[in-house]
Parts: sequence; C-alpha cells; structure tokens
Amino acid sequence: MDKPKGLKRIINAFKYSLKGFKSAIKYETAFRQELIMLVIAYVIVMLIDFSIYERILLLGSIGVVMIVELLNSAIECVVDRIGSERHELSGRAKDYGSAAVCLSLLLTATLWIYLFACHFFP
Repeated sequence: MDKPKGLKRIINAFKYSLKGFKSAIKYETAFRQELIMLVIAYVIVMLIDFSIYERILLLGSIGVVMIVELLNSAIECVVDRIGSERHELSGRAKDYGSAAVCLSLLLTATLWIYLFACHFFP
C-alpha cells in the first residue's frame, strides 16, 4: 500500500498531531500543568505592556517547555513499551528526557525573571 502524498499526507499528519495532543492531555499530568501555565502566562503577558517581541519570547519559552515535555513523554512511552524490567539504558533514556524538560524549565524561568526585572526595574 502506497503512503499518501500531497494534501492527503498533510491532513493525515494533522490528524495524528491532534490525536497526540488529546493523548497528552488525557495521560500526561505535566503536560496538563504546562497547558494551564500557558493559559495563565497568556493572560499575564497580555495584561502587562510588553513589546510584541517580549510577548513572543515569554509565550514561546513555555511552548518550548511543552514541546520538550511531549518528546520526553514519547521517550517514556517507548521505553515502557519495550519492557518493565530495569535496564541501565532505559533508565538513562528517561533521565535524559527528564533533564531536557528541567533545562527547558530553567531557561523559561530565567527568561521570565529577566524580562520582568527589565520591565519593572529598568
């Protein structure tokens, strides 16, 4: 069977993406928390007189956290699917994913603190 091409492939990819979002919302607590964080951040960023570039940076940084969280969750799903027994490489894969999420959160926190400090304490 040939794989779809053109517009049909794009539509299928979009459907798979929606399925992934629904699954992440249903099964991943951290993703739900980050989604709530994004909504709250959006309200805060729109209420304060930030430039468009600052708004993009602030909201985009949370978007990066969410992207990394999805990738981390994908790694965890694959590792868990392989087997439940403990294996050093499986543990390292999960730890690397967790470390990536941690770094993205630290980057986001640093960016938010810096831009708020520059805005309120010029």
